[in-house]
Amino acid sequence: MEMQNKKSILKIDHLSVNYGYVRALVDESIEVKQDEIVTLIGSNGAGKTTTLMAVSGLVKKAAGTIIYKSQDITSMPPDKLVKLGIAHVPEGRKIFPQLSVYENLIAGSLGNPKMSKQDVKEQMEYVYQLFPRLKERYRQAGGSLSGGEQQMLAIGRGLMMKPDLIMLDEPSMGLAPKIVEGIFELILKIRDTGKTVLLIEQNASMALSIADRGYVLETGHIRMTGTGQELLTNDDVKKTYLGQ
Repeated sequence: MEMQNKKSILKIDHLSVNYGYVRALVDESIEVKQDEIVTLIGSNGAGKTTTLMAVSGLVKKAAGTIIYKSQDITSMPPDKLVKLGIAHVPEGRKIFPQLSVYENLIAGSLGNPKMSKQDVKEQMEYVYQLFPRLKERYRQAGGSLSGGEQQMLAIGRGLMMKPDLIMLDEPSMGLAPKIVEGIFELILKIRDTGKTVLLIEQNASMALSIADRGYVLETGHIRMTGTGQELLTNDDVKKTYLGQ
């Protein structure tokens, strides 16, 4: 299916978010279509994390609307958004360190009350197929895993609620380059199994190389948009974000 014919799953329209007197997002408009990887790139403080928090209902909006699958979710509380099929894997992983890998994954399924025991079992198998290492370590405490394994667990936990849209905030943070490559390969696999991914990433080069489309955020404003490849070869993007 051609990208332009794909259905819109998420549309952020003229969104503004303020933290007191600080304008974190100013008139931001982005669109994410079904089965796409869309990435937001920009320096620290550009408004990337705020965008995900706005979609998840974790920050108050000053203006604008957020539409998910044709439904206005601008003022919807976080627990209802999870039930609609939006998963948010936050920066810093935030796994439950004392719980086992298996228990962390089960906790992820609690976000979707419609899931039967059979659904949970099938979803667990799906996560184990994506992340065989988690299956090997299912009895281990989450806190005893390596950084890369904890990131896999955080993403796996997000997938356990059977989301249509998964939002990933800085999945490569603090990981060795070799591990980062593996995480990005997994993000492609997740997209290829029919999920839509909204990705925030400091590693702009890696993010754009797997993204269908990208947006460049600067101090709360969208400065540029294009396909991943267009942005990768754009001179301004290369100079500012790719160190070239």
